[in-house]
Amino acid sequence: MSSTNRDPSVVSEPEPIDEAGSNLHSLSRAVHARKSEYVRPHRIRIKVGSWNVAGCPGTDKDLASWFVDGKGVEPHLDSKLARMNSSDSNGTVEINKIENVTPHAGVKPGADSEAQEALDNSSDESTQEGKDEPNMRLLGGDKIGLYVLGLQEIVNLNIVAQTFYSDPAAIAKWQDALEAALPKGYTLIASEQLVGLLTLIYASPEVAETISNESTVSVGTGVYGLLGYWGNKGAVTSRILLGETTRLVFANCHLASGHDQASLDRRCWDYNRIMTQTKFTPINYAGVVEDEGERIGDEDFAFWFGDLNFRLDGLPGEDIRRLLMLHARGEYDVSKKHAGEAFSDDGVIILRNNEEDDPDGLNTPRMISRETSFDDGSDDEDAELPDPDDFIPDPHDDPASLQATLDSLLPHDQLKRMIKQRKAFHEGWREGPIKFLPTYKYDVGTIGLYDSSEKQRAPSWCDRILFRTRTDVNQYEKKCSDEIEAKKKDEDMKKRGIDHAADDESVLFDYDPATDSSTENLRYSEATSYEYEEYDEGDNLPEEVVTKEGFVDKIDLDIYTSHQRVTSSDHKPLVAVFTLDYDAVIPELKAKVHAEVARELDRAENEGRPGVTIIVDGKDSIDKDKGVSNASEGIDFGDIGFLRKKVQFLTIANTSRVPAKFSFVEKPSILDDATHYPPWLKFKFSRSLASDDEETEDALGDEIALDPGETVNAVVEAHVHDLAHVRALNEETAQLEDVLILRVTDGRDHFIPIRATWIPSCFGRSLEELIRVPRGGGIRALVKERQKGGSIPYTLDVHKSSPSELFKLTETVESLAERAIADENMLEEAKVPRDKPGWPFDKYSWQTANSEDHDDLRAAIIEALEEDKPVLDSIGADVPALKRLEIVSEVLLLFLQSMPDGIITSPLWAKIEQALPNVGDSKTPTQAEEAKTTILDILSTAPYYNISFVFLMAMLTKVANELVPLSKDEFEALGNRKPGSGPSIGKRSLSFRRNTAGAAIDQAAIQRRLVWERKAAEIFGTAICRTAMPANAKERKAIEDKMRGIIEVFLPRESP
Repeated sequence: MSSTNRDPSVVSEPEPIDEAGSNLHSLSRAVHARKSEYVRPHRIRIKVGSWNVAGCPGTDKDLASWFVDGKGVEPHLDSKLARMNSSDSNGTVEINKIENVTPHAGVKPGADSEAQEALDNSSDESTQEGKDEPNMRLLGGDKIGLYVLGLQEIVNLNIVAQTFYSDPAAIAKWQDALEAALPKGYTLIASEQLVGLLTLIYASPEVAETISNESTVSVGTGVYGLLGYWGNKGAVTSRILLGETTRLVFANCHLASGHDQASLDRRCWDYNRIMTQTKFTPINYAGVVEDEGERIGDEDFAFWFGDLNFRLDGLPGEDIRRLLMLHARGEYDVSKKHAGEAFSDDGVIILRNNEEDDPDGLNTPRMISRETSFDDGSDDEDAELPDPDDFIPDPHDDPASLQATLDSLLPHDQLKRMIKQRKAFHEGWREGPIKFLPTYKYDVGTIGLYDSSEKQRAPSWCDRILFRTRTDVNQYEKKCSDEIEAKKKDEDMKKRGIDHAADDESVLFDYDPATDSSTENLRYSEATSYEYEEYDEGDNLPEEVVTKEGFVDKIDLDIYTSHQRVTSSDHKPLVAVFTLDYDAVIPELKAKVHAEVARELDRAENEGRPGVTIIVDGKDSIDKDKGVSNASEGIDFGDIGFLRKKVQFLTIANTSRVPAKFSFVEKPSILDDATHYPPWLKFKFSRSLASDDEETEDALGDEIALDPGETVNAVVEAHVHDLAHVRALNEETAQLEDVLILRVTDGRDHFIPIRATWIPSCFGRSLEELIRVPRGGGIRALVKERQKGGSIPYTLDVHKSSPSELFKLTETVESLAERAIADENMLEEAKVPRDKPGWPFDKYSWQTANSEDHDDLRAAIIEALEEDKPVLDSIGADVPALKRLEIVSEVLLLFLQSMPDGIITSPLWAKIEQALPNVGDSKTPTQAEEAKTTILDILSTAPYYNISFVFLMAMLTKVANELVPLSKDEFEALGNRKPGSGPSIGKRSLSFRRNTAGAAIDQAAIQRRLVWERKAAEIFGTAICRTAMPANAKERKAIEDKMRGIIEVFLPRESP
């Protein structure tokens, strides 16, 4: 990549910075407005090569010579190269004179001997003339900035059975061949195979570092199968962004083959499918991704190449072969006069007229002689003029020239006809002048010998390289738009009648014949003749193109030819060399401009936008050396445990010149794209730090408005309460780190980092973990000893047969139940609420849950369990027994619910459910005893879980007997109840019959006992059993009944 002397080209004036507000788009626009400051002009050469290798072996060995070294061209078989000298080549062709070089290659061994003899004779004649033949090489090596190679049929398509086929060995073979030929340092930009298609793009070191956003898409158009269209035909299309300014697209295709009309229609279909199905990934500019991916047509420059397979229509194949063979042998042009040669002793060379001197082309071409000068103003009347026969006619006008022959064939080209008829490649695609022989179909190993097989296919330009610019696309779209408008006007005039045509003044007075394209459009859309528009070789000025980013680039086609001396395939390789002048972004300069624009925008916005200052009060800021700190430094809550709240205060002041409105906003979630508040954080605004008036705090609402100079306080509360969150913190898969976002309306967001240190807890751990916690010190001592958190490994020794936390909690519940009964007997205000089923385990029956010290007492119990201390010691003796019993029962249930595997694990539950499918139904004492035995047998396979279950059932039995006791006779009556006669809540028996022993039976007591047992069984069944719960409510209820049934069979049916 080389830099030119031209100034950066832009098409828009610098835009003023919008001081009213800024965002990502306004910043981008402002930076773009100063693009002239950070772009610099560059120039590169792009070499596009296309070759159908026909699956022939050894073709990879020819790749270096023609594609990189530029060898293998045959000047006398290309009318442009034949007339070219060093000054005409613009550096794209190197010409060396060597003597008596045979310009023809013989046919392959075993081929037609007459053709071989004819070629040998023509070579002898050419040699006998004693003229020097030019040895030409196209531009290559390190003078090319971008090599783009499209290959077709790199595998044998006849044996490919896959829909989309990629052979790493085939790719590697061609990559190795090309990389071995390229200069050192060239970088692979794109490599993609689609069955027989292979696209390789390499860039020089200078160019490679400016390329970004490469996207390659494959589209199959072959036979339709179960998995879509096969890839034996189709296209591989690559998109790159050059210098952050210029979009380039390269499409390597292989369209349907065949000479008949159906094949031609299929080629047009292939093209249109490729155009519609190709979609690239969105462009990414410095992390900002465009909304949608681009398609073919959105680029600045596009290059379409490959085996398009378009043939010549309306000409006998034998005539074409014979005609072109004569040119290849050198027998057609008997005079052997080639442009650029001296044809008299005076050495006259014919040059083209200068267009500036002769704009109408009416003057005779001027001549320059090495010995005699024929100036226009010469006074020498005796000067001898050259013989008119020495003037070389224009090749297009010379019937004996190769170009005249090509001109006679090109009107029959299917591609040109399809473009005329707007069936394919009509959206602005164009092609360089065709000055070379058809590229297909040759006998392998020959030059100029077309298909001599039984099929004798007619020569055709199957291989093509087309290109177009953004300007071409825009002109085509404008033309279509103009046609639609013209059609509407025509229809409108017809409706009004021809006699009213004069009413439209624009028809009479605004008509300009120079701009009228209706006739041309009609011919373009309805053309059926084989018209051929000759390429204007005189217009060599680079074409200016305004890119999508607003830069003015220039492109010029330098050379377009085939390599006739490459004979290893039945197709000849085709190359086109382009010169591209473009403006490339210099990253360092753009970064400087970006920083300047951002500062200017920030300054302009801050002066008129609301702003606040946030101060963290107290010593719990992350920077503990300060009593107060800026909120950007964050808040550190320190150590936080399960269900232990901590509070921190913020002071928010409006330090701007305008009123400010702000609120805490929800933080986006990365996982599910939902928004939520941090699960362990709460925040609210308050008037005073010392205020305990909840109504005052709530009255402030979620959004606060402050005038300049006013302040408000915010309370941030940290509280880990979710059991799933606790498990994740214990396993160290989650951290207590978050960010609060305070959004100022029309101002900037403030991000307040918050962190805390998790205290490992016995809650949220499995039974297998808890039995491995050593005695003395609890979970905290174990973590301190191991000096790390996380899950407790099952490889550690087992220290207990059941979690000590469970034992402590059940023991404390039993003790407090006894104390509650004792207090009831001594104190009137300490009445046990026996009328509330499930008390003290049912949360809806709790009487002290809303007390002020409830949360503190619960946290004290949890801390005692984590440190392996007595539970009762953590609660003051002055706390009523009923209150202590409720809080300990709550902690017990929390502990059971937090165990991931429960006490009856999923495998144990599956065995119980299989053995006792009706465990939830009412049972006789005998059935209940059998179910009890079965459950214990199953649990015995997991001893630690069995012991924990027995502990729990023993506690429940003792609490039931303490809180809802029955006499021996009542137990006997309870045991004799018929199955299915469950508790009837609210019903009382009117029978006063006594048993044989004469003792009275309290039916109300029995009812209370049954209701209590059922409620307790429901609570503990779901707390200790683990299985997948269905979403269906009915199925879920059935499983919950079975869980309840397991607990009920263990509750006593006889007097203790």
